[in-house]
Amino acid sequence: VQVVESGGGSVETGGSLTLTCVLSGFTSNHPSMGWFRQAPGKAREGVATSDADGDIEYADSVQGRFTISADNSKNTLWLPMNSLNTEHTALYSCGADPWTRLRGRAFLLGGPGEFAPWGQGTQVTVSS
Repeated sequence: VQVVESGGGSVETGGSLTLTCVLSGFTSNHPSMGWFRQAPGKAREGVATSDADGDIEYADSVQGRFTISADNSKNTLWLPMNSLNTEHTALYSCGADPWTRLRGRAFLLGGPGEFAPWGQGTQVTVSS
């Protein structure tokens, strides 16, 4: 099982980036998956998730700026991010969990379980 993220980078305030996550080795057609981030000195938090039922949730801080989408046949997840500001600077990681019973907001807040695989993360840096 492998999770690989890409698409991070450095942009100025107001810029855009699109993150991509590719899952491989999963036997589940649609695991609960999503994007999570961790800024320096802060705990990891959910950004945008798509659970096993297809329900999508966003953190309040990114609502209207970020749009998560998934291609279940390719086990690929995207996160176009617009109108970035310095508060969005963080390491963004893709997490997927085919075993979790968490759905909707609970999965956004709780994230994948302890045995779920994570990618290495992709750094997003927004400068003023």
